[in-house]
Amino acid sequence: MTIAHQRSSPLRRRPVVGWALYDWANSAFATTVMAGFFPVFFKQYWSAGSEATVSTFRLGLGNGVASFVIALLAPLLGAAADRGGARVKMLLFFTVLGSAMTAGLYWVEKGNWPLAVFVYALASVGFAGGSTFCDSLMTDVAEPEEFDLVSSYGYSLGYLGGGLLFALNVAMTLKPQLFGLADAAAAVRVSFLSVAIWWAVFTLPLLWWVKERNPGQPLSVLTALTQGWRELSQTLHHLRQYRALCLFLAAYWLYIDGVNTIIKMAVDYGLALGFEAKSLIAALLLTQFVAFPAALAFGWIGNRFGTRRGLLLAISVYLAITIWAYWLDNVFEFYAMAAVIGLVQGGVQSLSRSFYGRLVPTDKAGEFFGFFNLMGKFAAVVGPILTGAVAVLTGSSRMAILSLIVLFALGGALLFRVPDTQAQPSG
Repeated sequence: MTIAHQRSSPLRRRPVVGWALYDWANSAFATTVMAGFFPVFFKQYWSAGSEATVSTFRLGLGNGVASFVIALLAPLLGAAADRGGARVKMLLFFTVLGSAMTAGLYWVEKGNWPLAVFVYALASVGFAGGSTFCDSLMTDVAEPEEFDLVSSYGYSLGYLGGGLLFALNVAMTLKPQLFGLADAAAAVRVSFLSVAIWWAVFTLPLLWWVKERNPGQPLSVLTALTQGWRELSQTLHHLRQYRALCLFLAAYWLYIDGVNTIIKMAVDYGLALGFEAKSLIAALLLTQFVAFPAALAFGWIGNRFGTRRGLLLAISVYLAITIWAYWLDNVFEFYAMAAVIGLVQGGVQSLSRSFYGRLVPTDKAGEFFGFFNLMGKFAAVVGPILTGAVAVLTGSSRMAILSLIVLFALGGALLFRVPDTQAQPSG
C-alpha cells in the first residue's frame, strides 16, 4: 500500500466511492419494489379479483422459489468468481438481469400474476447475486482497518439513495397528474422503470473504478463454474476448521432473522393495530432517512469502540424495540419506533458485513461471502414461523412480536464469543 493511499481518506478514493454507489444503486429495488410497491400492486393489479388468501399464496410461492434459487447459487457463484477472478463481471451480469427484469414489470398486463411472479423472481435473483459480489469486493477496495467505515458508507448511501427514489415514487402515486400520468397504477408501473434505470446508471462507477487485487487467471464462465463446484465442496469441508467463522454465522443467522422479521412484519403489525396505510408508508420513509446518517455513525462506533461491541449495542436496541412493540398503542409511538429502528438497522447490517470481512481469509472472500449471503437468505424462516406459531397459540399479535427477543438474545450470546480477529484454521 502506497504512502498516498495510507494518507487519503478511504471515502474519497474512487474505488471506494464506486463500490459504495452500488448500494445506492440497488437499494432502489429493495425499497421501492420489494418493500414498497410490488406486494401491494401484486394484490390489487396482477391478482385483481382473487381472494386475499389466494394472492398471498401466489406471492409467497414466488418469493419462496426466488429465495431457494438465491440460496443455492450464492456459495457456488462466490467460489466460481474467486476461481475465475470474475467478481466484477458476475456483478455486471446480475445487475443487467435484475434491472432488465425490474423494467419488465412495466409491461406485465393486469391480471397476469404468473408472469409477474416469474419476472419479479428473476429480478430478485439479480438483486441478491449483485449484492453477493458487491460484498465480496469490499476486500478489494479497502484495508481491514477501514472495513467498518467503508461498509457503513455503502449502507448509508444505500438508505439515502433508496429513500430519495422511493420518496419520488410515492409522490408520483399520490399526485400522478403532476407527473403527466393517468392514475396511481400508471405511476407504480413507471416507478418500476425508474428503479431499473437508477440501478443500471449508478452501477457504472463501480465498473469504471473497481479492480480486483488478485484477479487470478482469466477463465471462461463454464470453466469457472466447474472449478467453483469443486471449490464449494472443499469449502464445506474447510469451513468447519474456522471455528470463529462458524460461530459468527450461527449468531448472524439468529439476530439477522429477527431484524428481517421486524422489517417484513412492521407494516402488517401496524395495520393489525388499526393504523392507516399512509401513516405506515410515511414511517417507512422515516426509517430510510434516519438510517442514512445512523449507518455512518455506527461505522465510527465500530472503529472507536470495536465492531463486536457496536453489533452488541445494535442487538440490545432491537431487544428493547421488541418489548416496546408489545405495548405500542398509537401511531405517534409507531413513528418513534420507526426512527429508533432506523438508528440501528443500517448499523447492524453494515457492521455485520465489515466484521465478517475482518474474519474471512482474504483469498477466499468471494466463496465465504457467498456463505454469508446464504445465511442471510435463509434468515427469514425462523422468525416468521416463530411469530406465527406464537400468534396461533396465544391469539395475540403482540405476543408474536415479543417472541422475537429469543432470536436477538441467542444471537447476541453467540456473537459475544466470537473473537474480533481474522479467523484461523483450528488444529
